[in-house]
Amino acid sequence: MQNQDTPNQIPLGKQVEYPSQYQPELLFPVARQLKRDEIDILGQLPFHGTDIWNAYELSWLNAKGKPQVAIAVFEFDCTSTNIIESKSFKLYLNSLNQTRFADWQAVEKTLTEDLSKAAETSVSVKLFTVEAYNQSVPVREWQGVLLDELDIEIDSYQYQPELLALESNEVVTESLYSHLLKSNCLITSQPDWASILIDYKGPKIDQESLLKYLISFRNHNEFHEQCVERVFTDIMSHCKPLELTVYARYTRRGGLDINPWRSNVSGKICHNQRHARQ
Repeated sequence: MQNQDTPNQIPLGKQVEYPSQYQPELLFPVARQLKRDEIDILGQLPFHGTDIWNAYELSWLNAKGKPQVAIAVFEFDCTSTNIIESKSFKLYLNSLNQTRFADWQAVEKTLTEDLSKAAETSVSVKLFTVEAYNQSVPVREWQGVLLDELDIEIDSYQYQPELLALESNEVVTESLYSHLLKSNCLITSQPDWASILIDYKGPKIDQESLLKYLISFRNHNEFHEQCVERVFTDIMSHCKPLELTVYARYTRRGGLDINPWRSNVSGKICHNQRHARQ
């Protein structure tokens, strides 16, 4: 399994046969640094965080051939060398459908080993029954200021970080969020829908400018993880908060949702918290 640097090698947007047996080689790693170079993230990262994936279409056969179903939660640390391209992840998970495993622990061990190898870091893997997942990861909405009710006029849908502005130099602590984030897949240009939380302490950010900035991603092509890191670095550059956490909850595609968060707050952890659209 080798890291691939060129988009034309990615399985997204191509016709492929769905595998019938376990194939770990389907996993397609993409180097995080390829996009970090674009936003001048070089050397030590200015944040910590994880990418939380929920897999709702996981199945395999037990030792007697009886199908099993589970919901899986994967967490990839942002310090990992690679992200996993999402279609390859889906194909890999589907390769388990007709594969027999001795027990759930064997499935979890296999997933952990394969994903850790592809990401080049230790990946957290947890399997849940449907009932246990609903109890462990309930649907909850964020608390804070919803930006979407602001009565603003939009005349451009091209990425514009220069839209970001301060309302004042007064230092405040705020949680601002929006359900209007839409970006597009880097390869296929298919729409990716998300809710995004901006939790910060620092000079007061102008809320209208922030909402316009988030809407400017509407025709922007980039993977989920890359969009969140771009938002983080843009806000740090233009608004200079003392503390900043950016957390996006994307809707699922192919039975997978991806939820990256990045923070410069020591000890900060963003938990897996589903929204109504998930």
